[in-house]
Amino acid sequence: MPAIRRLDPILIDRIAAGEVVERPAAAVKELVENAIDAGARAISVEIEGGGRRLIRVVDDGIGMGEDDLALAVERHATSKLPDGDLTDIRTLGFRGEALPSIAAVSRLTIVTRTDGAQTGLSLLVEAGAKHPIRPASAAKGTRIEIAELFSATPARLKFLKTDRAEAQAVAEIVRRLAVAHPQIRFSLSGEHVTDFSWPAEEPGEAGLARRLARAMGADFAGNAVAIDASREGFALSGLIGLPTYHRGTGAHIHFVVNGRPVRDKLLLSAVRGGYADVMASDRHPVLALFIACDPSIVDVNVHPAKTEVRFREAGLVRALVVSAIRDALARAGHRAATTGGDGMIAALRPNGGGQGYGQGYGQGYGYRGGYRPAPAPAVPFRESWQAPDGWTPAPASGFAEAAQAAFSTIAPSADARGDAVPVDPDRLDHPLGAARAQLHETYIVAQTRDGLVIVDQHAAHERLVYERLKRERADKGVARQMLLIPEIVELDTLDVSRLVEAAPALEQLGLAIEPFGPGAVAVREVPAALAGADMRALVRDVADALAETGEAAPLARRLDAALSRMSCHGSIRAGRRLRPQEMDALLREMEATPLSGQCNHGRPTYVELKLSDVEKLFGRR
Repeated sequence: MPAIRRLDPILIDRIAAGEVVERPAAAVKELVENAIDAGARAISVEIEGGGRRLIRVVDDGIGMGEDDLALAVERHATSKLPDGDLTDIRTLGFRGEALPSIAAVSRLTIVTRTDGAQTGLSLLVEAGAKHPIRPASAAKGTRIEIAELFSATPARLKFLKTDRAEAQAVAEIVRRLAVAHPQIRFSLSGEHVTDFSWPAEEPGEAGLARRLARAMGADFAGNAVAIDASREGFALSGLIGLPTYHRGTGAHIHFVVNGRPVRDKLLLSAVRGGYADVMASDRHPVLALFIACDPSIVDVNVHPAKTEVRFREAGLVRALVVSAIRDALARAGHRAATTGGDGMIAALRPNGGGQGYGQGYGQGYGYRGGYRPAPAPAVPFRESWQAPDGWTPAPASGFAEAAQAAFSTIAPSADARGDAVPVDPDRLDHPLGAARAQLHETYIVAQTRDGLVIVDQHAAHERLVYERLKRERADKGVARQMLLIPEIVELDTLDVSRLVEAAPALEQLGLAIEPFGPGAVAVREVPAALAGADMRALVRDVADALAETGEAAPLARRLDAALSRMSCHGSIRAGRRLRPQEMDALLREMEATPLSGQCNHGRPTYVELKLSDVEKLFGRR
């Protein structure tokens, strides 16, 4: 066996680089975090070849003197642990291996100048070999260039993805750091990325909303609710999107702990809990949550890339996030995402610019491959049409009478007599307006002062019944009604066992059942709000809800799932014709009920259209 020997320092740095800098995005993260710790107010990032050919990070921070510059590329040298206490980390980075590790596998150039220095300084490190520090022309701050990353370890290049994929990873890192620090100006440019330059924002909710709108879309601010809560040393703030404003992936979920962007399973679970019964399981919210706490109660050194954290009081943090999200959504009341109306407008617009239904509107009529024939010149009908010889036009009045007679034989597909019921002007000022008509016995059309609202009556009432049952359960138990004759429901033996096991909990929800032979249960009492519902379908749905949540799920979650299924059976069904008074009563109850902007499955319960948008469809403005 060969004798044990010490490794060469440069080889040690190259090994460390594999842990700290696994791809160009990791190098960008280290450099940008250093710039933030240096007090930079403006940071620019430029890349080439996905970051493997060139990474350039320029900041206007405090810069470095000659002694600091010499130590910056030495292992285990840092300015971020002044007293050596690993439990009191108040910066984004402290490891001390980032720059020497990067320098060991690339050509690293640092140009820096402090505020009072007459000239700047330059240092070059090639594959771990340091060159002498030289004077250089430089602005205040630091400019770091990494050329030919991993050139000293070619094997590492085999594990990198395409230049485009690596560039997108860099863009994601910069975007998350920009979200975490809205008071800093960020810019990004280079190949395979969309260049951006986001100005610094002032402190406060308005500045944060503008930064988040740049990162998540211009319509985020109008569909977000502010969060501000604290508990036992933890302060939580940020903006969360409405349940009906969601995405197909979790890319727009941002967690920031003491200024550090993190991806934390505990926080993600808490967010899921906060949106539990207002968003579909396959959709993801859009939000940015900022947690501030004493550094001693959170460990940021549990991952080499510093992307994960561990809280000393994990349960406390989870409870804080869940309760804050639920409180914020409850404050939002009946609000639904404004993008619903925008999507409808885009779908109705004949030339929708390739969005919504407008994208395929012409293709459904024989236009293929995006080809659309040029419109013919507009010629007045009377000038383009030539009457046949001997033809005498009929009087205009007779033509009109014939048309009316023809239309009188066609039955309308919906009761759209919007003026059949006089409208109280005061009701137009309500958020959901005054009910004017019911279409297809499913949708309520309401008129507001400056637009119209279309409500899905079943989805809306399903949420109202669900919230009513939850309130009753929390107050004094769900009101029950005894059945004159017990309903016998036949089920699979496994479903019967689940229902019988959960019978005491279900009784709290107003559903009293007991076993009735090997493959059936007897229903003796039902919630008063669900009187008249199909008991067989209700019990089967409750059994399905218990199966989906699983026996290991918390009791509260299993009860909420059962209540959600039950409320569907007590709601107004599609196809039921409502009287004007019933429609208005439903609108008023929606306005007074939190979370009524979406049904139990996360779908919107109404869509609002502004009159100005409708007028644009018809070219009136």
